[in-house]
Amino acid sequence: MAVTLSPHQRSLIDYYVPKDDVVYDLSEFFSVFADPTRLKILSALSITEMCVSDLCDSLGLRQSTVSHQLQYLRMYKMVKSRKEGKSVFYSIASEYIEDALNTGISFLGY
Repeated sequence: MAVTLSPHQRSLIDYYVPKDDVVYDLSEFFSVFADPTRLKILSALSITEMCVSDLCDSLGLRQSTVSHQLQYLRMYKMVKSRKEGKSVFYSIASEYIEDALNTGISFLGY
């Protein structure tokens, strides 16, 4: 038996379901969280800003891995950087990134 939507329900769906370009951007946003290494880096940076060597030491990752993932995270504007002398320090670009991480952790019950 098919369910028929009322005109009110249809108008709510039309209004609230994101349009295709927004859905695409959302899928790109959430795809960043699909990699365990990126999640570790974002989690560490949500605590404090760090340079690549600090991230490598803290997370037990190779420099090339961290640099590659930071480049990816910068491309999606999830992290920002600042230069101090010869060192580059990375931090979370927005509190919304931390909120997304914390929401996922809470949803999973951790």
